[in-house]
Amino acid sequence: MFSFFKGKRKKSLFPFDKLGTDMHSHLVPGVDDGSPDPATSLKLIRGMSDLGYSKLITTPHVMEDLYRNTPETIYTGFRLLEKEMEREKLNVFIKPAAEYLLDGNVEDILAKKGLLLTLTDNFVLVEISFVSPPINLKDVIFELQINGYQPILAHPERYSFYHHQPRQYEEIKAMGCLLQCNLLSFSGYYGSDVQHVAELLSKKGLIDLLGTDLHHERHLQHLRDLEYTAALARVMEEKGVLNPDL
Repeated sequence: MFSFFKGKRKKSLFPFDKLGTDMHSHLVPGVDDGSPDPATSLKLIRGMSDLGYSKLITTPHVMEDLYRNTPETIYTGFRLLEKEMEREKLNVFIKPAAEYLLDGNVEDILAKKGLLLTLTDNFVLVEISFVSPPINLKDVIFELQINGYQPILAHPERYSFYHHQPRQYEEIKAMGCLLQCNLLSFSGYYGSDVQHVAELLSKKGLIDLLGTDLHHERHLQHLRDLEYTAALARVMEEKGVLNPDL
């Protein structure tokens, strides 16, 4: 748990150093819609370090129909990034994981007893389609669990089909899935509806992790200006988050 303020709360920028670890970003160059090249990755990593992060777990998309990444393709890009970081003497702890769309590809990997790239230990970051909810969500989460994984659902506040079904978030938690919200959701970056749901999840104490979902420099600039709102303080101070333990 964290406690940064006593008495009347003052407006302040978000304390990234207290969060410590960012566990959702797209910094591996050239593998998805995040950083296109090593130079951009280095610039973003420096920016994250300047914010106060001490550890970055970067999570390229893995999608059956768009970004058909594998551990091999992700590590190839990551090793290139590591070499550039060494050359530039950029001393920031960074490790690769992945953000898996819960599609047929994930089901195939699980069926073949393949390995998923985890954040740490057995924690695996997953997402669902922004178009419609998967009809087999409960089954896939169960399959992840029986294969030894602890699923974390990325940015649940951004799935608009759940906005008018708030009990769905509690049901997903009841399935044994952790919830990770994007920090910029609390600023209105993705729209007022997303901000409202992020604040609702904060109020209900359903948020387990906070991530940047950093893709590009625009995200970084908005993070620099991120206000430490009451909703974010509630997550950090009252609920507590798992980021520092990753």
